[in-house]
Amino acid sequence: MSTVGYGSDDERSFIGGKAEIGFLDFEEEKSVCSYIANEEDKYVISVPFAFVDGKPQSVFVGETAVDLITIKNTTRQCVDLWSVHIFASNPADSFTLSLMEPPSANSNSNIDTVQSFLESFTLEERVLQPGQTLKVWLSCKTKEMGMYSSVVYFDIGDENIERVVFLLVEDKISKSLTSQRPYSKGMRKNKFVVENFVPGQRPAGKTYRKYANRLPKYEIPSETRDLLESNRVPQAVEKEGLTRKGYAEYFKTLVVMEEIQLEEDMRTYDMNSVTMRKRSGWFLSMEVPGLAERRPSLVHGDYIFAKLASEHDNNTRPYQGFIHRVEADEIYLKFDPEFHLCHRDGNLYDVHFTYNRINMRRLYQAVEAAEKLGADFLFPSTSSKRRCIKTNALVPISGTLNVEQTRSIEMILGSKGAPPYLIHGPPGTGKTKTIVEAVLQIYKHHKNSRVLVCAPSNSAADYILEKLLEQQQGVEFRENEIFRLNASARPYEDLKPELIRFCFFDDLIFKCPPNIALMHYRIVISTYMSASLLYAEDVSRGHFSHIFLDEAGQASEPETMIPISHLCRKETVVVLAGDPMQLGPVVFSKIAEQYGLGKSYMERLFESELYASGDANYVTTLLRNYRCHPEILYLPSKLFYNGELVACRDQTTFIASEDLLPNKEFPILFFGIQGCDEREGNNPSWFNRIEVSKVVEVVKRLIAGGNIRDEDIGIIAPYRQQVLKIKRTLESLDMPDIKVGSVEQFQGQEKEVIIVSTVRSTIKHNEFDRVHCLGFLSNRRRFNVAITRAISMLVIIGNPHIICKDDRWSQMLWHCVDNSSYQGCTLPERPVTYNDNTRWHQNDNAEWHQDYNPGWCQDDNTRCGEGSSQLEITKYDNVGWGDESQFDIPKTVTDEADWGEISSQLKITKHDNVGWGDESQFDIPKPIKDEADWGDNSSQLKITKHDNVGWGDESQFDIPKPVTDEADWSDGWKS
Repeated sequence: MSTVGYGSDDERSFIGGKAEIGFLDFEEEKSVCSYIANEEDKYVISVPFAFVDGKPQSVFVGETAVDLITIKNTTRQCVDLWSVHIFASNPADSFTLSLMEPPSANSNSNIDTVQSFLESFTLEERVLQPGQTLKVWLSCKTKEMGMYSSVVYFDIGDENIERVVFLLVEDKISKSLTSQRPYSKGMRKNKFVVENFVPGQRPAGKTYRKYANRLPKYEIPSETRDLLESNRVPQAVEKEGLTRKGYAEYFKTLVVMEEIQLEEDMRTYDMNSVTMRKRSGWFLSMEVPGLAERRPSLVHGDYIFAKLASEHDNNTRPYQGFIHRVEADEIYLKFDPEFHLCHRDGNLYDVHFTYNRINMRRLYQAVEAAEKLGADFLFPSTSSKRRCIKTNALVPISGTLNVEQTRSIEMILGSKGAPPYLIHGPPGTGKTKTIVEAVLQIYKHHKNSRVLVCAPSNSAADYILEKLLEQQQGVEFRENEIFRLNASARPYEDLKPELIRFCFFDDLIFKCPPNIALMHYRIVISTYMSASLLYAEDVSRGHFSHIFLDEAGQASEPETMIPISHLCRKETVVVLAGDPMQLGPVVFSKIAEQYGLGKSYMERLFESELYASGDANYVTTLLRNYRCHPEILYLPSKLFYNGELVACRDQTTFIASEDLLPNKEFPILFFGIQGCDEREGNNPSWFNRIEVSKVVEVVKRLIAGGNIRDEDIGIIAPYRQQVLKIKRTLESLDMPDIKVGSVEQFQGQEKEVIIVSTVRSTIKHNEFDRVHCLGFLSNRRRFNVAITRAISMLVIIGNPHIICKDDRWSQMLWHCVDNSSYQGCTLPERPVTYNDNTRWHQNDNAEWHQDYNPGWCQDDNTRCGEGSSQLEITKYDNVGWGDESQFDIPKTVTDEADWGEISSQLKITKHDNVGWGDESQFDIPKPIKDEADWGDNSSQLKITKHDNVGWGDESQFDIPKPVTDEADWSDGWKS
């Protein structure tokens, strides 16, 4: 973007005479908006609405903002100011120019002054005398919240100069969320050396306990560490890959990669000169920015090291502080009593983070033991014999089941063991219900059975237990036959009171009972990680007849092996339920993820022939969705499930807000809003206060309709800071019952209405997220989960110019537009589409390519001539044709027969990326009568022969008549 015309290559104008410019990103235009004049400038033009502290100025919605632009002629000659134009105002026509200062709404200007005030979008020609300064006022009339932008273009003397303008239009809620602490990464010192330390106070229940099978230390081999820290990949991974023989070594190496990355990540979170606060119960609390987004990942029982920042002597022993509680971005710590006695709330401390290795050690142990499993578990496709499960008719216990659910349960009941059976359950298809029914059937009809049910989180495991207990009319459970296994790190108050009786605890600390007690339970429910306690207590291999793993697509393969590797025999029936199209494993090491740690065991099984073929003896896919409105289900079904999902929920059960939806038949609404994504303090998490305010506005409108309650609404945002801003705002408005969380927190859940705040409004930040797998604008699985949580209504709030950078979000955007359900800021340019929904896309070299090879169409899907599927159109970026040798220009076309001989080289000129028309409208070039003319008629398009197909005669390919006259251009091409 230009700031001073042709003063330098970096500041050269690219707008020229264009009246339209694409999306203006204030982050990309910071250098323009902070322009400072220098002595070489012939004409000095001030920057209107200049940035303050690197951000656009702010104004209340409904106000008219006014700023003065000064244009100074610093030369000794008169200069012509040919014109001043406003281009690309967003929203349209929101900015105006005037030579008089606009009368203030609160001023006492007389009626003559008001009537004489004139404003327009263009100021006409005038002359500036040497040294003269002309004053021009730029006004912005605001009506809606969001980022307002424009370009003011000055044609002065022999230069073209532009000034880019941004204004952030806010309301009271948005203003109240303004950061008081500018974002700063903060100064980081080298971590202090921890050789000797003063031990802290461990949480209760963390004392040493002797297990029958102890967990080895699994120290990281020094040679492996050296390889990885020198950016080399160990041979076990890079060359040998995943094999039956090297299974354990392969995954242990990947886990080492992950652990080294965790060590590195923890070092980056070390903090200097931070404070702690005294809390009741002899605790000290400390804020840890990014903690709620697991950056860093700290849990109950972990510890940190701290010492006074003023103690620069490395010989000073740091104090160890154990984490007793984690709340959002705050941890509660206990140190040695001496540390607490000496503490004052104003003290500044340097803090070093560590992480608890116990979960990593469990992964090493699991993959090591998994090598003893047969090939039927690890590589079932290598089995020579295909199985055929014999089934019996099923009488449901928990209620009506559909065909796919019934078939999967019959297969599970008829299975005799390995390989695992898979239940592929897309969103809302009832996979948890299917698992519960299968467990009920086994419990009721197989008296000698023992069932282990695992889920990736405590909340998911609790949910399964609740669903089992709801069916006590169909099955008479004995309380002493169901056990909910919890890790000692889980807070006692975290569990619902009605479930406590199924747990084992001592002094309000959860524990695993000894082996002799575990033998009596017929159903054990646990998380994947906590299942390691069963082996620690020496539960024997084969004790469980059935092992169910819910949400198996979310767990890494080593994590999935924790409940399988030590407890399975070939006869054990293992069932994995999940959806590889939803959230996958959380992996911090990019290289470990690249080599397979980010792929779940379930996803890997789907790559084998037995499962990929959809053989009912190995897998059942649930196709009937009982959650979403058909229109909400349409796009995810198309994008992720081959369009096979069937909406089965009773249409009469959907609720809606008639006042909110512009199309009463379409329950998805897209609010386009250009806000500003920000960070504050030293917190790396992002928030967008304009979107927070819009979310609150939507919530108020939903509740005002009377059909929707607070508890019916869920709000999803990809960043913890946005979640916190929305939560606190709703709480201040006495609406605490609305669930607000990340996509991960909504996995497996549903709400009548889901509101999605996408946060991002800056292109380069969006790219950062893509590289580092943050947010959900470029993560297909997070997208899938986010848009399938809604039952009756889905509201998306975001910047369409950022959204459209991802193909899936782009399809959602235009899906809403096509159904008259888009409101808000101006839309980006729509991609050209085809009859079969393929589209044009532009690559980094500004060349346009066709994804497929259909007949290309305009936006109204009219076909552009028979045979056009044989053409490929390539767009070049401001490149002239040049001479024949460079571009292989054909001979002049003088006869229709010549098309068959030279048409494979033919280039046709077309301007402005629009349809063909008359010369004045579309800038059609002169007729080409000589080969040299091609160089003068520089073109944005070339048409080349495609797929080695001959042109043939005119009737076959609908070739236009020879161009012999300028008028023929409009007639010769069909559009």
